[in-house]
Amino acid sequence: MSERLERLMKLPVDKVVLTASAAFAVAFVLWGVIDNKGLAKVTDTALGWVIQSFGWLFILASTGFVVLAAVLAFSRYGRIRLGQDDERPEFRTISWVTMMFSAGMGIGLMFYGVAEPLSHLAAPPMGMAEANTQEAAQLGMQYTFFHWAFHPWAMYAVVGLALAYFSFRHGKANLISSLFAPLIGKRAEGHAGRAIDTFAILATLFGSATSLGLGALQINSGLNELYDVPMSKSMAVAIIAALTVAFIISAVSGVHRGVQYLSNTNMVLAVALLFFLFVAGPTVFILSMFTESTGSYLWQIAPMSFRSGAFGGQDWLGGWTIFYWAWWMSWTPFVGAFIARISRGRTIREFVFGVILAPSLVTFVWFSILGGVSINLQLGGTDLAGALAQGQETALFAVLREFPWFAVTAFVVVVLVAFFFISGADAASLVMATLSCRGCQEPRVLVTVFWGVMTGAVAAILLVAGGKDDSAGLAALQTLCILAAFPFMFVMIGAAVGLVKELRNEPDPAPFPGRRKTAVEAVVDARVEAKVEAAVDAAVEARVLAADGGDPFTPPNGIPAVTPQP
Repeated sequence: MSERLERLMKLPVDKVVLTASAAFAVAFVLWGVIDNKGLAKVTDTALGWVIQSFGWLFILASTGFVVLAAVLAFSRYGRIRLGQDDERPEFRTISWVTMMFSAGMGIGLMFYGVAEPLSHLAAPPMGMAEANTQEAAQLGMQYTFFHWAFHPWAMYAVVGLALAYFSFRHGKANLISSLFAPLIGKRAEGHAGRAIDTFAILATLFGSATSLGLGALQINSGLNELYDVPMSKSMAVAIIAALTVAFIISAVSGVHRGVQYLSNTNMVLAVALLFFLFVAGPTVFILSMFTESTGSYLWQIAPMSFRSGAFGGQDWLGGWTIFYWAWWMSWTPFVGAFIARISRGRTIREFVFGVILAPSLVTFVWFSILGGVSINLQLGGTDLAGALAQGQETALFAVLREFPWFAVTAFVVVVLVAFFFISGADAASLVMATLSCRGCQEPRVLVTVFWGVMTGAVAAILLVAGGKDDSAGLAALQTLCILAAFPFMFVMIGAAVGLVKELRNEPDPAPFPGRRKTAVEAVVDARVEAKVEAAVDAAVEARVLAADGGDPFTPPNGIPAVTPQP
């Protein structure tokens, strides 16, 4: 351990990026400790201004990333490899998809798996249906899919693709600022680039803190259900502190492989929980819900993608859709860097299809089971709305109580969320440390620990700033997530423009190895080959004739003579 620490201590640190981002983070924490009410007031005012003035831009930008990803996949650029032309993928497709999904969601799926469909059932999106009806249930599942499927994964895909392309194909540093080289040139390595990396760190910090805050609330709820542990802000803060210490131990001791093993175990436990609910719950209803909700989502994705609340519903959009888009944007430096790191050797088309379609399919299944079970219970007369009114973190446990083995399933949920917390803090703090250490893949351990502690501290401050009401604590988490993602949204747009500009300089890539040529390609290639062979033969015979004293400008085989010009 001492040798490892000594080696990591020698790695470079970008003092400007680290100092600027750390100063902002520490100042925010101190502000929350000294005057949490003032912090809440300022952030609420800023949130109102951002949503009212730029809510439309969040909507438009998120949809633009979906369109850009589709265009890159279906265009000629889709054949470009993320690496050298002869490289092949490092991981098998199954492993690649599994790692992507575990990095991209985590705590959010556990928190909102039941809470979001039930919330939309009780209060339909923008009043577009009557509450607690079948129409509200269908609309609620449609919007749940909308918030968790193509749009978030398209954001991850664009940023991850840009990082992988510039890193593996052009040898750039694994930094968000590297994506701006086509736009600002050498300035991407100067003060402008450092400002971009600082924005990326702060977006990751507050986005991760939001996830950790949600996780702490849900763990507190589970402990209350199992062991009558009181639900309070102080208990949630204590949970954050305990799990942050667990993360620090893993970071300092170097047991990252153990954390990765626990993450894989989490996926197994999550699948087991889903299977249990699928079998013990209304199986046929779940299958029907999956089919109908997927179809309605695909049919309505265009109007949902451009709905900005111009004629009402902006408050609802701010609390749900815009919050989600901001949350996913704040996660893109973390998830994008991770996806890029495991995608070397894949083509752009493989990358886009894999990153967007496969996790979206898993998302459809996840919410169809958890949402389908909860909606079926609510419409059947079980009062889940009462539990939801106590806090969204209680909704999943209220559903599990309606099935056998509640103590087992509730304990599994608490374990899942706890280890999602530890592994999420571990990975996010590693990305922030990497950005602070000039893109180094193994940044200084103390820098990693610092960002882990800051993430836990910010999550705790936000919960406290919300006051005694749990819903206010959740609102505080959502507020700062949107505010942090707002400047980074412009960074994402710039990165997308830089990627497209650089791709336009790529020569037309060769067809996939093993792909059969079309008839037109075969005819064209044959004619070109024949002309090249004829020209080579003529040149060889001309040289032979010249060596023998003949006329080198009168080639045989019927090829027209070439008369030299004076």
